[in-house]
Amino acid sequence: MAEHDRGLAGAADLPSLDRLLGMSEFQAALADFGRTQVTAALRCDLDECRAAALTGTLTRDALTPAAFGARVTHTLTERNRGTLRPVFNLTGTVLHTNLGRALLPEAAVEAVMQALTAPANLEFDLATGGRGDRDDLVAPLLCELTGGEAATVVNNNAAAVLLMLATLAKRREVVVSRGELVEIGGAFRIPDIMTHAGAKLVEVGTTNRTHAADYRNAIGDKTALLMKVHCSNYEVSGFTKSVDVAEVVQIARPHGVPVAVDLGSGTLAPLERWGLPHETTVQETIAAGADLVTFSGDKLLGGPQAGMIVGRKDLIAKIKKHPLKRALRVGKLTLAALEPVLRLYRDPDHLTERLTTLRLLTRTRTDMAAQAERLTPVLAKSLGDAYTVTAAPMVSQIGSGALPVEQLPSYGLAIAPAGGGKRGSGRALAKLEAALRALPYPVIGRIADQTLWLDLRCLETEEEARLALQFAELRA
Repeated sequence: MAEHDRGLAGAADLPSLDRLLGMSEFQAALADFGRTQVTAALRCDLDECRAAALTGTLTRDALTPAAFGARVTHTLTERNRGTLRPVFNLTGTVLHTNLGRALLPEAAVEAVMQALTAPANLEFDLATGGRGDRDDLVAPLLCELTGGEAATVVNNNAAAVLLMLATLAKRREVVVSRGELVEIGGAFRIPDIMTHAGAKLVEVGTTNRTHAADYRNAIGDKTALLMKVHCSNYEVSGFTKSVDVAEVVQIARPHGVPVAVDLGSGTLAPLERWGLPHETTVQETIAAGADLVTFSGDKLLGGPQAGMIVGRKDLIAKIKKHPLKRALRVGKLTLAALEPVLRLYRDPDHLTERLTTLRLLTRTRTDMAAQAERLTPVLAKSLGDAYTVTAAPMVSQIGSGALPVEQLPSYGLAIAPAGGGKRGSGRALAKLEAALRALPYPVIGRIADQTLWLDLRCLETEEEARLALQFAELRA
């Protein structure tokens, strides 16, 4: 049977590249991606067609101008798609490290957009016309909100701790409770930061119990700092003992040794005011006598990734002069986002309305349950008979590295393979989870107890319709 009769084509049937590029089916692609990209993609497609022809698998339908145009457009669309993409965070973790942690409030978004599109006084003193200090854009606000005498900002809290230790404790000793030698993720540990800063770690106490005498007995001629590390990403319970900041300060003062506190997540407002678990605030730590406090910007504070150091003016001045400060400094976009977030804390009465992180943390289960009831039939229709979809209560967590053991009552969609059997359910759930991740606007949930959970705590009301459209895309 002839190739023509079988609907197959040979290499001789391939159209020329130039002829295809001149056809109407390629004009949109040429306008969107440019001649260089379209030509390269079309040449690759023709090579693949030629290889298929040699193996006798090339069909004539694949050689129409429309088919060539569709394949090239698809290839270039995928190639030019951004790798940093927005997703639906339905994991139940509000401050999810892998999904970017805090979402910026509208005021911060507007400030960043302005900084992106216009020159700004990043290091220019408008009053004198001379060179300015970029820290001055936010340092007064940080001092006002925390009670610190001075402040500086770097790119994250780990950098803040590193800079502080490198400045004040190089070739000297830093006393830390053994129970506070935390790992903050990615195998990045407090002892490692000490080593890279050139400081010598002096461990005191035991994993579960540290006493005032342990700190007192460790102080010597080479002691640079007594350091407290807030254990925000784990909890030790049972037979435990720790020494609070105020008592450590009393121990350090007679020796003239500064006390530094790494608060990790850090918060500028008493979370219990909104029914959330208490977390030590920066203000409380400064009031307790800490000489320096470091904390993050993109966790409980609800701002951009940044690391803040607040405290004594003379110590901050030394830190700002260290060569590492320039290497770790933040850019204009971070400062543009940070300032309006800090300003929101001047008005705590409206914080839940204006600070995205706090709004998500304080959402009521009733609101989420109503969303779940509306979305359940939409997803059930998309999945058909292969899965069961139920609106169900569940629990969220504040963060993967910020208060990870604290749970919040939540609501969402529970998806299980139809039939209720365990055999093959893991594969079915993994397949569905992968399909959700592959959507144009990926949906990220979590699998546990042979169920795929889609927690709706982080689904803003205005995003509900978009999520429903993604569920419809899943069916298609």
